[in-house]
Amino acid sequence: MIRFDTGAVREIALLAAHCDDLAIGLGGTLLSLADTVAELRVRALVLSGAGTERAREEQQALESFCPGADLELRILDVPDGYAPAHWERVKDAVAALRRGGAPQLVFAPQRGDAHQDHRLLAELAPTEFRDHLILGYEILKWESDTPQPTVFHPLPDGIAERKAALLLKHYPSQRDRDWFDEQSFLALSRLRGVQCRARHAEGFLLDKATITFGGA
Repeated sequence: MIRFDTGAVREIALLAAHCDDLAIGLGGTLLSLADTVAELRVRALVLSGAGTERAREEQQALESFCPGADLELRILDVPDGYAPAHWERVKDAVAALRRGGAPQLVFAPQRGDAHQDHRLLAELAPTEFRDHLILGYEILKWESDTPQPTVFHPLPDGIAERKAALLLKHYPSQRDRDWFDEQSFLALSRLRGVQCRARHAEGFLLDKATITFGGA
């Protein structure tokens, strides 16, 4: 199994359509990065939820998932489910996120996601972050669009449980969903752990990467 060293990561960019997408898709990875990278910079864009209780949930959640990090979160008010109808505005927001920092790593939804808002961000991410490593995260939900990850991040001991606990704590507005519970989150991370010989893991999809040898 090939392992990639991400020790050079100091800044990350996060793209999400909805509040809680980031925490569900890569909450364990965010916790791991915040725990291991001193002075981590996190720049995040969420398309919907501005001016609602969901925005407050998201701010507090990301502060907990990125403890000690330099966090900058922008939440827009694009209507849930209608992001493609606001293509130009979304495109401009993604471009502004790219101009506002210098991330070594970008996280965005994966291209095969069944939700149209997620797919739009997955399509726009490489048009703006052209020279960046982009990892597509998976979002657990009722649609049967669970992908086949190509990149795995084994989670350190206790991180998966910590992620599940923070999700339940910070997103009370989602607790009425029949899939939004500790068992669901731990089941998926356990499955991804099996697939990379770990106890728990998060899976990502990688469309394209460049490697160099000999410092070229």
